Amino acid sequence: MKVAGWLRRDAAAAWLFLAPSGAGFALFFLIPFAMGTMYSFMDSVVDGHYTGLDNYRELLQSGSFRKAAANTAYFSAVSVPLNLTLSLIFALLLNGNLYLRKWLRTAYVLPLVVPVASIVLIWQMLFDWNGSLNAWLSAFGLERVDWMKTDAARNVIIVVYLWKNIGYNVILLLAGLQRIPKDYYETAQIEGAGRLRQFGSITLVYLTPTMIFVVIMSIINSFKVFRETYLIAGDYPHDSIYMMQHYMYNMFASLDIQKLTAAANLMVVGILLIVMGLFALERRYRQFME
Repeated sequence: MKVAGWLRRDAAAAWLFLAPSGAGFALFFLIPFAMGTMYSFMDSVVDGHYTGLDNYRELLQSGSFRKAAANTAYFSAVSVPLNLTLSLIFALLLNGNLYLRKWLRTAYVLPLVVPVASIVLIWQMLFDWNGSLNAWLSAFGLERVDWMKTDAARNVIIVVYLWKNIGYNVILLLAGLQRIPKDYYETAQIEGAGRLRQFGSITLVYLTPTMIFVVIMSIINSFKVFRETYLIAGDYPHDSIYMMQHYMYNMFASLDIQKLTAAANLMVVGILLIVMGLFALERRYRQFME
């Protein structure tokens, strides 16, 4: 009885401490999401009527939405594997006896603490028609590239995304590498396994859970690239970098809340399906390891 009473008091205290966070989450996230989902099935925000899936049908028939969805999917499909590969390479280098290792760790973390808005001016100066990159190309006898008004704009945004997110992933992967017991590598060396065999049979195997988490975070961050794209290219960028967030921003500017919420819901469903698939893959991996 004493234990039961103590557990009840402990639970009451826990709920008391969780109440402010729960109220904030409900007020700023849960309730607005529920209202947005409701608006996506109505013809108007004010005195609207239920229209079923009409907003979603119009959305899928919209050329601008399909273009934004295709660009976002392409960007995630290219940038996330690149991000994972480069992050893993840098984490492996930092995990070894690399020269200036401490300074390099600091360099990878800097993009996380520097505000993006203050760095955008540098990116604009670098990729402008009269910017530094085109000046270097001209110096080597190459033609200038209008980076932000051609399909090359997609490559610029991918570079900015990698610059911003690699540091965080390197920290996660480096922590995962340092958790792998050194005894495994010593045993593999005694048995004659080379570096490539050790990497495939030890490093990748025990780093898989961390890599899955890194992929999930990279996918989520790839859907949040609107801030950098907007600051560099403005409201209506080149067609190759017209993302889902651009579409939703323009719908908000025109007060078409129904299309905005419908697009947001479709994006949430897409992200959830990808994340659930990755979690299912991780569960199978754990069962295989057990």
